[in-house]
Amino acid sequence: MESRNIMSISAKKIQLRAPAKINLCLSVLKRREDGYHELETWMQKLDLCDVLTVELTDCPGISLSCSDPDLTAGEDNLVFRAAELFLNEVDGPVSAGVNIFLEKNIPVAAGLGGGSSDAGAVLKGLNRLYGRPLTEDKLLQLGRRLGADVPFFVADYDAVIARGIGDIMYPVDSLVDYIFVLVNPGFFVSTRWVFDNLFLTTADKKYKLSCFQKRKTGFLPLDLMHNDLEKVTCARYSEIDSMKQMLLNFGASKALMSGSGATVFGVFPRKEKPDEWDFERIAGGLIRTFGDKVYIAKASAGAWPSG
Repeated sequence: MESRNIMSISAKKIQLRAPAKINLCLSVLKRREDGYHELETWMQKLDLCDVLTVELTDCPGISLSCSDPDLTAGEDNLVFRAAELFLNEVDGPVSAGVNIFLEKNIPVAAGLGGGSSDAGAVLKGLNRLYGRPLTEDKLLQLGRRLGADVPFFVADYDAVIARGIGDIMYPVDSLVDYIFVLVNPGFFVSTRWVFDNLFLTTADKKYKLSCFQKRKTGFLPLDLMHNDLEKVTCARYSEIDSMKQMLLNFGASKALMSGSGATVFGVFPRKEKPDEWDFERIAGGLIRTFGDKVYIAKASAGAWPSG
């Protein structure tokens, strides 16, 4: 799968795809002592991708630029931090030079893991340019230091059931029999705010996905789809419910918010109506109501792990 996400590579330059993800199930089990939350989640990578160009240079330091002028390109950017973390790991104090250009296609702060995916791609890209000095386990350790979702984008899996903070992963089949229609209303949702306002009730929290993980099936049991964070985001942003209802009205079998929001996705099975979905009409209706951040996406699919 890594080779599929490499668009081009030379001795000093690599161009990579950084895929978005959706959460088909997200249960928040408890708050941990380290401030993170214990999760159980089912994540699927999509063919909606950012594109990163990473180039080694003779001038020490990290230079980051982005196609989205609203994104910061400084040390608080997760891409910058990923590059700095990697270089410190292999070089000690950063002495190498790296230029990074980020072509941003995934909405920001949207529950789609764009920043985490970009960070994971930088870790893997630099490791490839440096001749693979770090094992995948070591890259996963670095990913954990950057954020809860980053390990998923470091790992060569298309879909996983994940536990812990999202870093204990069990690969499952990619959902290639479905089309996903994503709608983002254009406003940001703070993940920290959502978790801070989540009132946990652990009495009925069980590992609902355990049996599914053992089957590793590509069939999507719609009754498993839920998101514990949805109620928090919906309470503040009524658009979430409106987007879900519109997707259902267009024929989606299920609609759900991804991550902490604000992106909502609808699930359209391919096998039931392979030629009947008019996605151009569906996208047009959603764009007129919620803005132009509407995406028709397929599941990323490939052998796992790819090595």
